[in-house]
Amino acid sequence: MARDDYYVIVYNILAYLYVQLKNGDKVDPEMLKASSKYLDINESYWLYILEHLIDDGYIERAYIKKGWGNTLLDVDLSECRITPAGIDYLCNNNLMEKAKEFLKDVKAIVPFI
Repeated sequence: MARDDYYVIVYNILAYLYVQLKNGDKVDPEMLKASSKYLDINESYWLYILEHLIDDGYIERAYIKKGWGNTLLDVDLSECRITPAGIDYLCNNNLMEKAKEFLKDVKAIVPFI
């Protein structure tokens, strides 16, 4: 796996949201941006991942607004949170475990875990 592998990015996003939920802390949308130091990926890849996390039911209260020609107008992650399905995916999916191990191996595990 690479730092920008789909499952590594998904792990980082879901792990952050789960920690915030358990701690009762508000989500910082800056932590979830494509340009954040924890993700650092291109915008179209980031949007693809977010859309699938929403469509697959792993996150909720994340809003993506597109305009004419599928142009991205706005993304609001201020109230974003992980769902029970997202927690299950994070904790019980083999690929999430591999992503976690990869991050531990390169000592890049997200600092809030």
